[in-house]
Amino acid sequence: MDKIYIGAAYYPELWDMREVDKDIDRCKSLGVNVLRIGEFAWDRMEPSEGTFDLDWLVSVVDKLYADGIYTVMCTPTCTPPRRLLDKYTEMRAVGSDGKRADVSSRCHVCKTSPVAREKNRMIVTELARSLSKHDGVIGWQIDNELFPYDHGCYCPLCEAAFREYLKEMFGSIDKLNDAWGMARWSLSYDSFDAVLPPYPKQWRHPSLRKAWWDFQCCQIKTFADEQADILHKYGCKNVGTDMMCNNNLSYYDVNEKLDVVMFNHYDRAEDLPKTAFSYDFLRCVKDKPFWVTETQVGWNGSEFAECGSRPIGNCYMNTVLPVAKGAEMNMYWQFRAHRSGHELAHGALFSAAGRAYRVSDEVAKAIADINKCGDFIKNTCIESKIALSYSVTAANCFGSAPMLKDFDYRKTLIEKYYSAFRHYNVDVIDTRHGLDGYDTVISPFLAAVDENDLKTRMIEFVRNGGTWIVGPLTDIMDGNVNKYTRSPYGFLEEFAGVYTKYQKPLDNKEFKARYTDGKECAISACYDAYEVKDGTTSIATYTDCEFAPLSVITERKTGKGKVILVGSVIEERDLLLLAGKKPIAEASDNIVLTERTAKGGKRNGIIACEVENRSGYIELDGEYIELITDRTLSGRVDIAPYEALMLVGK
Repeated sequence: MDKIYIGAAYYPELWDMREVDKDIDRCKSLGVNVLRIGEFAWDRMEPSEGTFDLDWLVSVVDKLYADGIYTVMCTPTCTPPRRLLDKYTEMRAVGSDGKRADVSSRCHVCKTSPVAREKNRMIVTELARSLSKHDGVIGWQIDNELFPYDHGCYCPLCEAAFREYLKEMFGSIDKLNDAWGMARWSLSYDSFDAVLPPYPKQWRHPSLRKAWWDFQCCQIKTFADEQADILHKYGCKNVGTDMMCNNNLSYYDVNEKLDVVMFNHYDRAEDLPKTAFSYDFLRCVKDKPFWVTETQVGWNGSEFAECGSRPIGNCYMNTVLPVAKGAEMNMYWQFRAHRSGHELAHGALFSAAGRAYRVSDEVAKAIADINKCGDFIKNTCIESKIALSYSVTAANCFGSAPMLKDFDYRKTLIEKYYSAFRHYNVDVIDTRHGLDGYDTVISPFLAAVDENDLKTRMIEFVRNGGTWIVGPLTDIMDGNVNKYTRSPYGFLEEFAGVYTKYQKPLDNKEFKARYTDGKECAISACYDAYEVKDGTTSIATYTDCEFAPLSVITERKTGKGKVILVGSVIEERDLLLLAGKKPIAEASDNIVLTERTAKGGKRNGIIACEVENRSGYIELDGEYIELITDRTLSGRVDIAPYEALMLVGK
């Protein structure tokens, strides 16, 4: 990490050059050192079909660079000009209602259309030729918020491509029917031509729904890869695509050929503690610093404002927190509010009239404080001994068959598991990620384990000394959203040394459990009851309910490590006891702690962030220098609402 970049999205195509010059002065007044431009400017870049004009864009990049402001250049492929979309209607996606998209907003392009792909290649090639060697361009963003909106495109091209995708996956229709269990209800297909997409308002087979989603995500990946190949061919650096805050479109897949992970979020002010979950996930996708390419600066909005204004200090912390968690860039949407169009009511650093908002001062303060700590941030990294599983396959299996009523996979991981580790370094990882360096891996609701060789790797992880805290509802499905028939689990019964006597996927207040020392073990959401086999011990058992005295938590030592099987959702304090790790420091629950490990002989440090707009504290085990204020601190230190402490040991 050579530099920390703080900036915003900017749309110079909407302003004459005199206003651009004024906006550059406004950037300098705040300390903004990067702008993201070009993502919706295709019409200006190609004023008539096949005729390109990028001189104005190069001029803007020149102006920015001359004043010390870098550019993230975007490909404009989510907003082709109206004339192209009207001339080549196949470029427009078809919604789940069967209607071809109107040319009325953005992100309405079919990812399968050969014409769309060809037009994309042309505009991306022209951009790369013009700006790949410009010293002011430090990164490239492909498209904008790629995602299978409305469950994807339902046009004839996508239907045909879906069937080819299934043919390649299964080889024969008989194998598909068997894999999906289509004999039930006499649903077997006679040929691949009989397979239709799952329309959302109809009760469609879970295996079909997941396969359709996987296909749409595959099309998005090739859509991004194609542009990345062109950009890389011309020597463009730091190529990425800005993705939203869920893992239903696989971050690992989409970023496979890209250089930097980019992320957009519009979390409410009160959800800032949960935003840290995304950062601990993003950092691991490529095991390198990530870029936050969009977040709200004041409030969200379209034709009207929504999502609430940010309390004083929240925008400051929304700038500092990603940097603390491993980002090297944080950009707001947007720099200057639009004077027309769909998002008139959205917040910005400056109004359409060019006037600063209160939050603009917070961004300026955050930039100044981050700059004071630049050497510390650049020369340290985040090392975690604890990993939390967060799987795209699990997200999409539970999306197709939730198993529990109103179950939200991501929300459950954050609120019931991740939040326990606010005072720890923790990596949030998908099944493809390596396991080296971790002491403890926690895998709740990891529906499908037998992918990316994870089953074999987890067995080796435990045998080599790791602790695997696994369950509930882990290893219960294959990738086709099918249950196992030999056992309720694919392999966990055998590995954990248990026999699953009962399962109950219904939350209730009747089921109770206690640890072997007599202390209460609070449980919720779902309930698996185990008989333990030789070599396995019971940690907690059901009491005063129909499952008593069967086990709800078991432990089995294997090799140098152990597997702890958990049959229900347990409380934070119990999860921490099972993990058996000491926190970075003692602190109040509203403080997020990140320990930074020094590189090159520099000193280690701690970043403490207050994220709930109330006073808190941290207990320091020695003397530290606080880099923002240059204070020497020790013992119990009070932390004000939305305050950040950058602490380096003396």
